[in-house]
Amino acid sequence: ERSFRMTKSDLAARPVFHRLEDSIQAHLTVVFAALAISREAQARSGLSINKILKTLRPLRSATITIGTQQVTAHPRIPTETRTLLTALGWRGH
Repeated sequence: ERSFRMTKSDLAARPVFHRLEDSIQAHLTVVFAALAISREAQARSGLSINKILKTLRPLRSATITIGTQQVTAHPRIPTETRTLLTALGWRGH
């Protein structure tokens, strides 16, 4: 029950309706995997999933291809975000 409430509120979940058994099983697999990842992230960081998402959501990178050359622009990562990423196991780029 607690996990369901966390999922609906923090992850902004909404009902999804499936008719085929395979679709239902696939959906449940994705939902439970997301829940497990959320719980692990919360355990490692000590933060709520809502705070984790708000902190990480602004991070973006862009890859530009000109001819045969690719250039990737990585975001500047604020200290608070870097601390969170380290707690989650990120080793940097």
